[in-house]
Amino acid sequence: MDKKLVITIEREYGSGGRVLGKTLSEQLGIPYYDDDIIRKASEQSAVGEQFFRAYDEKAGKNPLFFGQAKNVTGKPEVNANITKPENLFRFEAETIRTLASEGPCILIGRCSDFILESAEFENYISLFVYCDLPDKIRRVIKVDGVDSEEAVRRIQKINKQRRDYYRYYTGNNWGDPALYDLMLNTSNITIPQSAELVKLYLKLRGFEL
Repeated sequence: MDKKLVITIEREYGSGGRVLGKTLSEQLGIPYYDDDIIRKASEQSAVGEQFFRAYDEKAGKNPLFFGQAKNVTGKPEVNANITKPENLFRFEAETIRTLASEGPCILIGRCSDFILESAEFENYISLFVYCDLPDKIRRVIKVDGVDSEEAVRRIQKINKQRRDYYRYYTGNNWGDPALYDLMLNTSNITIPQSAELVKLYLKLRGFEL
C-alpha cells in the first residue's frame, strides 16, 4: 500500500458510498473513518459528542457566513463560541487533517476533500458516489427497512442536507464533477465491482496497492 494514499468519499444517500468505503478499507487494509471523525473530534476538543452530532453534515445558520469558507479550516476557537457550528466544523477539520497525516485512510463525507485541498495535502483521491433514483430507493428500503414513500422522503431530505452543508462550508456545489477525481455511478455495477474500478483507477494514477 502506498504510504501516502488517502481516499475521500462524498456520497448520495442510498448510493452505497459508505459500503464502498468499508469494502475498500478491507481490501486495501487501511483505516475507514466515518462516525469516528465525530468521536475523535469530541475527544480532542473536550466538547460533548452530542454537539457534533446535532450538526453532523448539516449547514450552519449564519447568513453572513457564506463566502467565508476558506476561513473555516483554520484553528478552532476555545472561547464562548466553542460549540458554534462553524467552530465544531473547525474541530472536525483539524481531526481530518490529523488522520490524513498519520497514514493511508478512507474519509467519509464532512467535506474531507475540501479540507485536504485547503491544507494543500498531497496525494489524496476524491470520489463522489451516486446512482439513479430507483436504485437509491431500493437500497434504502432494504437497509433502513422502510416503505418506498419513506425511502424517497429520506433520500430527498438527507441529500438536501448534505448539499446545503457542502455549499455552506466550502462555497462549492456538492456533486460538481469538476471537484472530484472520480465520479462513480453504482446503478449498473455492484459494490464489489465498484471497488475494483476504484482500485484500477488508483493503479492508473500510480499508487502502489
